[in-house]
Amino acid sequence: MTGLHCLSEVRSEGTDQRSVYLTFDDGPHPIFTPAILDVLAEHRVSATFFVIGQCVVGQPSLIQRIIADGHEVANHTMTHPDLSKCGPGEVERELLEASRAIKTAAPQASVRHVRAPYGIWTDEVLKASANAGLTGVHWSVDPRDWSCPGVDAIVGAVLDSVRPGAIVLLHDGCPLSELHPCTFRNLRSQTVMALSSIIPALHDRGYVVRSLPQSH
Repeated sequence: MTGLHCLSEVRSEGTDQRSVYLTFDDGPHPIFTPAILDVLAEHRVSATFFVIGQCVVGQPSLIQRIIADGHEVANHTMTHPDLSKCGPGEVERELLEASRAIKTAAPQASVRHVRAPYGIWTDEVLKASANAGLTGVHWSVDPRDWSCPGVDAIVGAVLDSVRPGAIVLLHDGCPLSELHPCTFRNLRSQTVMALSSIIPALHDRGYVVRSLPQSH
């Protein structure tokens, strides 16, 4: 491996606060992204949304709302491919086109972070990310909410694994190639309900929920 790496947790920022970082992949989604934004607003916490460029196109208002609500918009590629199977030029194109889609939807967006689809990182992906001015972000807590294991299972998995500096992986959408009409309306309903329990439980344990810091 090269000296390049991706972030899987955030080290102490020199404060006594116990921080946790909520991240959402595969959006924006016209139903579930607003629902998740509503829950975050209710509890007055911020998060980071790793969006797919294809899903951004045609939904600029959702990107604008994410930013207006105080959250970060980050890069999750243009079409959500397995980047380890892409050539160098294709990896670069996936990253640059996604950032361009975000900036087209919201020119004020500052795109600083990237997450590789499926969490598959290679030296080539890390190098392309760095060349695009993006910091790679993985995760340290994965409740596998995308598999719809049940609200209690999602909540339990997060609370059992969380620790100061943890980056929690959740989902507000789905890659267009994997989206089935029959699941559209219930796609991330478990995640929304789980989030309503996760945030108060984290607060009860003394955690502060944040979006990712600008520097690491």
